[in-house]
Amino acid sequence: MAGKGKREISRRIKAVKSTQQITKAMKLVAAAKLRRAQERVLAARPYARRLEEVLGRLSAQGELQHPLFEQRERRRVAYVIVTGDRGLCGSYNVNIIRKAASAMRSSAAEPVPVAIGRKGRDFFTRRGRKFLREWVGVGEDPNFVLAKEIAGALMSLFLSGEVDEARLIYTEFISALRQKPVEVQLLPVAPPEAESRPRPAKGRAVAEVQYLFEPSGPEVLDVLVPKSVEVQVYRTLLEAKASEQGARMTAMGSATDNATEMIGKLTLAFNRARQAAITREISEIVGGAEALK
Repeated sequence: MAGKGKREISRRIKAVKSTQQITKAMKLVAAAKLRRAQERVLAARPYARRLEEVLGRLSAQGELQHPLFEQRERRRVAYVIVTGDRGLCGSYNVNIIRKAASAMRSSAAEPVPVAIGRKGRDFFTRRGRKFLREWVGVGEDPNFVLAKEIAGALMSLFLSGEVDEARLIYTEFISALRQKPVEVQLLPVAPPEAESRPRPAKGRAVAEVQYLFEPSGPEVLDVLVPKSVEVQVYRTLLEAKASEQGARMTAMGSATDNATEMIGKLTLAFNRARQAAITREISEIVGGAEALK
């Protein structure tokens, strides 16, 4: 029985070591991907802010109208749920799914989900939800072409009246160890308020600057507003992917540490079993020698 116990412990040690090698490798891969994703997020944020600033200045020139600004009664709301295509990233997907489920339950209008990522799609499909649109297999490096396709589909749904509002539910990247699920309105587009634009330093008077737009304000708006939606979707994909890699790196690091701790405990149990077997054999030898006297 002792030999069988030692063999079982030895097999478990070998299995845990194999798992440890896998989780350690996955942590290193996630760390490398996180660096690239973080660089892309930090590069996209200033462009998105400047585009929002230009849109705010343009809207401040007068009562400009655009179909994507239209505020109407909320009968159907599209919830764009951005999750990952794969697991092994801790509570990343669970937190987004939980927030999306809560938002749809509390919605006064009819919620219609739109899926970006396999995990969210599969979860709600198993619970009888039908998706208005879905994009899976986004990959590790989402590009602007994909963001433009998603934004175009959402704008078409809004302009056709199929949905009255579109909201993004995704994970905002704060740091490698911290990510936050958020919900933001995508459509209708809300022009930035004057208070949200940069203010002059205290004690300085800055003259109001009037901008001239060529060919005209409305024509520039026709290009700028859809571009703003596309950039917001693109930034959302980048934020979500960076958050996923950060969560995966943290989860795989914890799994590696747990495997190390388990190997230590199993090694201790193996040594105790081996010592017990040696002690028993010595006792048997001594007992046999005493019997021969």
